[in-house]
Amino acid sequence: MNEIENSEYLLREIELKYQAINQKTETQLEGLLWSKPITYWDYIQTDALLNIQTQRTTLPDEMVFIMYHQVNELIFKMILWEMKQISYCENIDTVFFTERLMRISRYFDMLTTSFSIMEDGMDVDQYMKFRNTLTPASGFQSAQYRLIEFSSTDLINLIDHRFRDSIDRSTSYDFAFEHLYWQAAGKDYHTGKKSFLLDEFEKKYKKLFLNHMEEYNTINIWQKFKQLPELDQKNPELIQAMRHYDHTVNITWVMQHLNTAKKYIDSSGKGDGEATGGSDWKKYMHPKYQRRIFFPELWSEHELKNWGAEM
Repeated sequence: MNEIENSEYLLREIELKYQAINQKTETQLEGLLWSKPITYWDYIQTDALLNIQTQRTTLPDEMVFIMYHQVNELIFKMILWEMKQISYCENIDTVFFTERLMRISRYFDMLTTSFSIMEDGMDVDQYMKFRNTLTPASGFQSAQYRLIEFSSTDLINLIDHRFRDSIDRSTSYDFAFEHLYWQAAGKDYHTGKKSFLLDEFEKKYKKLFLNHMEEYNTINIWQKFKQLPELDQKNPELIQAMRHYDHTVNITWVMQHLNTAKKYIDSSGKGDGEATGGSDWKKYMHPKYQRRIFFPELWSEHELKNWGAEM
């Protein structure tokens, strides 16, 4: 195709594009005459991005803490973007499934290794001072991370292990929500009383969570895997990708998070051992207690029995 033919082809394609949405091609082309060239800072919205770091103290290392968590939330958004591609892909094949799942795992691998920024990148004295201004806020309140969990597996695998026998796929979403494993971080099951941490979190996000739970009930990662032809479910590359994701999210990443927390609020000798949100953070975070497992059918009995125990 020569240059003239290529130009004619492009014009025809442009014409078809705007005809499809009932728009005049001439108007769209004329608009190009007055549009200004794109710049990196306009496209990335650099100024907006760099102006949302607001410290609550005068301690320099608080900025590290803020920016690190904002980067985490951006990565979570990337993960949810990839998960949606899997969940809404029609006639998904093992190649696409594996590729997208490994993208997600790489994001979590990066989050895992990046904890050294927190672990070795803040002065303990400064952290122990500015963390008091964070109470009762907590990383527990990351809504995107909860959406990642709902997008990954069936709800039964996110239910507190003490209550799983009383819940099945016919259980209401609201009832299941009240028995999710992370409720234990802020709820007294004997009295039903919730901590301020949990109460505020639910006021802000419960409706979003319930909608997402319902939306992904039949299209979460595990359900998409089970919808594959039986032969594809035995694909070794896909199974390895599923296991890698499960292990990375529910053991490697959370243990790195836990060990970082221990350095500052438990092992430094300067903390009180309590989380800013007031949760029993060691039992909430450690995988051997809550046994967060997205794809239990892909693990052996021995692996399930020792989930997180060797970390």
